[in-house]
Amino acid sequence: MAEAPHARRGEIAGWPKLVITYQTSEGNIAPLLPDGIEPTGDNTVQIGIYCVPIQGEPEYGVSIKVPASWQGVEGQYNLGMGIDQEAAVFISGERNGQPKFLCEIDYYRLGDTVGARATHQGYTFVEYHGTVIGEGTPGTEYTEHEWWTKYSRQIGGGDGYDFAPVVVDVATTMQPVHVENLEGELKLLDSPWDPVARYLPVDGGVEATLVTHQMKARDISNAGPLNPDTFGMHADVIGGSRWPGTNGGPRRR
Repeated sequence: MAEAPHARRGEIAGWPKLVITYQTSEGNIAPLLPDGIEPTGDNTVQIGIYCVPIQGEPEYGVSIKVPASWQGVEGQYNLGMGIDQEAAVFISGERNGQPKFLCEIDYYRLGDTVGARATHQGYTFVEYHGTVIGEGTPGTEYTEHEWWTKYSRQIGGGDGYDFAPVVVDVATTMQPVHVENLEGELKLLDSPWDPVARYLPVDGGVEATLVTHQMKARDISNAGPLNPDTFGMHADVIGGSRWPGTNGGPRRR
């Protein structure tokens, strides 16, 4: 087994990513996908909590992704990335359609104990506490396609677009080099700003790992247009995420 790269003493950026997966109920994912991005029949939700160096600083973040395909290519649709670094939020959305928003992240490991929490607008919406129970098998190199959407609605209101919606394909080739399995508890907490508990509730199969990857390549490209006539409900989102919203804020129940 390849050894995990070790950070220098006191260095925090580059920690292993906490990857939590679980099953949600059938039919929950499809309504969250824009027309043209299709569900795959896999009901696995993936929550990733991480700390990586961005613009010379450690960025703590949380991402929530669901399986989806675009033009026959299977990948994952990203519903939102909460991060604690303001500089990267707006430029990422403006340039590439990356669904980032400001979020408070707590993520730590003490011995074999791992804890994480994501809080946005005063609401904690994800908590995980677990214990490392052993090493896993890293697996082989793979390429993941992550789907973002980029668009700009018409200045001054109306139903049109100054930049009509497109799919952004983020193709990342990675080699897992170290994996540790966890046993613990995932809590999805009700939040109007991050409604993962409402739209994607847990229906079993919770698993968690700590994964250290070596990134081999990353390409971000325009993968083609979405139907602007049916995209309207996916353009009105909560903040910079892709959760359904109203005028940038939460929808009323």
